[in-house]
Amino acid sequence: MKILFYMPHADAAAWLHDFARALPEADLREWQPGDTAPADFAVVWRPPHEMLAGRDDLRAIFNLGAGVDAILALEHERPGTLPRNAQLIRLEDTGMGPQMAEYVTHAVLRYLRRFDEYQALQNERRWHVLDPHQRETFTVGVLGLGVLGAQVAQAVAAFGMPVRGYSRGARQIDGITTFAGAAQFDAFLDGVKVLVNLLPHTPDTRDVLNARTFSKLARGAYLINVARGGHLVEADLLDALASGQLAAATLDVFREEPLPDDHPFWQAPRITITPHMSALTLREESVEQVARKIEALMRGETVGGVVSLERGY
Repeated sequence: MKILFYMPHADAAAWLHDFARALPEADLREWQPGDTAPADFAVVWRPPHEMLAGRDDLRAIFNLGAGVDAILALEHERPGTLPRNAQLIRLEDTGMGPQMAEYVTHAVLRYLRRFDEYQALQNERRWHVLDPHQRETFTVGVLGLGVLGAQVAQAVAAFGMPVRGYSRGARQIDGITTFAGAAQFDAFLDGVKVLVNLLPHTPDTRDVLNARTFSKLARGAYLINVARGGHLVEADLLDALASGQLAAATLDVFREEPLPDDHPFWQAPRITITPHMSALTLREESVEQVARKIEALMRGETVGGVVSLERGY
């Protein structure tokens, strides 16, 4: 089998070395501009149009991440980028779940115990004890109950806070109150104290973190966005913080990355910024998963993680 690899700004040699160990029978190569030689599979992250367009020989394209919005956006902008007969397959967890659960749990507990406010007091050299939030009413709402969202919801619930989850289709998760579909969206939001976004980025979910959504939350609520920057209407967040409807936000993803030096978020004291690191792609785990799926496809078997181009995930 022939496998093409493309991942900009990565140590391609290390990835190819690990794939060679996992699939010793494979013919592996890093894609370079002008390479139109045959290939059976492509393993990619943010590939250019010319790498994939016209490659009707590809059986599957493996996206080195859980989110496929970038590659679908390329197909939308330049129809025909994705070969007609190739399945688009995303990573399923590969070690991202525990990382995401750690990140979100840390952020939730930071707000629960008001450590963000204590940091501000320290900066002012003020010694002052703040009244604690009540754990029993500190409701956390998780938008998106896929593999990552379900793990996050259960990790937060383990600390005794009420946790709700929202998804497009009905889900049942032990210890989590679940809501599904547009008809239950407002009921899910009602009174939530911490809103955590883990939705896939699709045309239906773009700009979902907006003024209307914020208005349904408990006053003085908190936002944690670890999905995509395109979910957030940035001006609405700044307005909600200024009005007190939101108390603070933790953002790991942005519409433009890296975040520009002159972006107003840098100057907003109630916004915590991290550089899209909440759940990093782990090479060994990712290689193992992709390799096993390639072997299964070669045997004519079905695999998980196949993306519906209609749904966008």
